[in-house]
Amino acid sequence: MADIFEHIKIAPHFGNTHPDGYTVYAGPLSDSWAKWHGSRQYSGIVIICDENTASCCLPIFLTKTGIDAFSLIVTKSGEQNKNLQSCQQIWTEMLNICADRKSLCINLGGGVVGDMGGFCAATFKRGFDFVQVPTTLLAQVDASVGGKLGIDFETLKNGVGVFQNPEAVFIDTVFLRTLPERELRSAYAEMFKHALIGSEQEWATMCHWVPAVDAQLLSRITASLRIKKVYFDKDPFERNVRKSLNLGHTIGHAVESHFLEMGQPILHGEAIAAGLVCELYLSVIDCGLPSEILEKSIQALKGVFSPLPISEGMFINLLNLMQQDKKNENGQINFTLLEKPGKPKINRTVDSALIISSLKFYIKNYAN
Repeated sequence: MADIFEHIKIAPHFGNTHPDGYTVYAGPLSDSWAKWHGSRQYSGIVIICDENTASCCLPIFLTKTGIDAFSLIVTKSGEQNKNLQSCQQIWTEMLNICADRKSLCINLGGGVVGDMGGFCAATFKRGFDFVQVPTTLLAQVDASVGGKLGIDFETLKNGVGVFQNPEAVFIDTVFLRTLPERELRSAYAEMFKHALIGSEQEWATMCHWVPAVDAQLLSRITASLRIKKVYFDKDPFERNVRKSLNLGHTIGHAVESHFLEMGQPILHGEAIAAGLVCELYLSVIDCGLPSEILEKSIQALKGVFSPLPISEGMFINLLNLMQQDKKNENGQINFTLLEKPGKPKINRTVDSALIISSLKFYIKNYAN
């Protein structure tokens, strides 16, 4: 009898313990977990959650997996807590519960839990096995796959981290029923970005789809992941074509960091939506992207995301934040832009005046 969940095989990279890589299981967790965990033995299980997933998602996870013996570590939710202080708390608790290199760490939560929990597992006692169980749509289509782990440092988003694959990723849309609508919609920007660098057909499909927990959702998730997998498998360390996945992120990360500095944190997808508008505008000028692609993309993003209160008074700080972006080379701000859907252009640099023009374009054409 065929499996009722879909497998997405990720190639082995950067010291993964299993030479055949790992699998993303997309579908009912009760089936996929039994199939995966039944052939493995661990000295103990550590589950990392934040306070929200501990109350909303942990009971679902335990019911579906049948796990009854584990140690629970609960962290504070939010990007503002993805920092070294939270890691110290996690490492201390791992030490107190005597976690060892034969333990298993289960990261049950959104992107913050996955990034930080994976980073702590990959570094504690030089590393022990971990799996990702993403509970937000954004984490399911982005953060849980690709092996990037880390924390924010000072004003630098994901400034300290490592590359390390999980042993497996388990994606079940049942967790998405616990999300507020704003959190569900946050993922659309990353999914839209995947479509833009995927193909014209995928982009056109995403222009007419709005995130909802419905019959289409799992197929949209797996379509997005398969696009990311193409770039990840070719370039796991982000030295070349994997940089294509950074479309929208140079300006988007700066916007996200700015609002975090101001004590007004926004969701990652909300920032990336703004970054996509600005960087598609740059793509029209620098790469010849047809203006109708920009216009249709703006309409699609407007259907999901409200405008952000970006103002000209923010421009200097946004440029300063972009100067600190870890993707930069030789002192120049590095962009991924787009020639047409399915044809990204990496390592593009533009001057500050043009970046400011793109921000003004956002204010005029998106925020008004």
